[in-house]
Amino acid sequence: MLKGLVGKKIGMLQVFDETRCLIPVTAIDVGPCGVVQVKDGGRDGYEAVQIGFQEIPERKLNKPKLGHLKKANARNWKYLREFQADGKMELGALVTVDLFSKGEEVNVQGVSKGKGFQGVMKRHNYAGGPATHGSMFHRAPGSIGQASYPSRVFKNKTLPGQMGNKKITVKGLKVFDVRTEENILLVSGSIPGPIGGLVIIRKAG
Repeated sequence: MLKGLVGKKIGMLQVFDETRCLIPVTAIDVGPCGVVQVKDGGRDGYEAVQIGFQEIPERKLNKPKLGHLKKANARNWKYLREFQADGKMELGALVTVDLFSKGEEVNVQGVSKGKGFQGVMKRHNYAGGPATHGSMFHRAPGSIGQASYPSRVFKNKTLPGQMGNKKITVKGLKVFDVRTEENILLVSGSIPGPIGGLVIIRKAG
């Protein structure tokens, strides 16, 4: 049995639980995913199962990827990802969203929204200087270094730079519902990334 699947973020909505509490959940379009390659320790140096997600036309695949898929008699998958698995998996087998169960804890990984180059106030929550006329210090980071020694800026200083567009994993989210007919997984809380962004859902623990 696989320990995770690949999906796409659909968006957020609100649902009621058994006690009539309003719960914010994220809907994820999960699978079906096909097994493309089974790796073993003797040949590949480690054990894993490579799966594919989201079918696309053959003309949209390059030749190396197309040859890799045809070798396994797999469909034309757009995304390929690897997961750990318990037991053996057969090539070409389809894994659906019913891999997960209601109430189960999962870890969801995605790429956060990119916000471009930002200053220290937005990126690191600096308070900034007085905004009144004449202060000459509004949104700047302020002093960042030393004098003649060591005459440099230390690493990891909170300075302006690219914000967002990073791989983020949110752990310990609960599966609120599994809609097998629609291949949709409802996960309590929010997950990183924009609508339509690729996410990886792994079983916690």
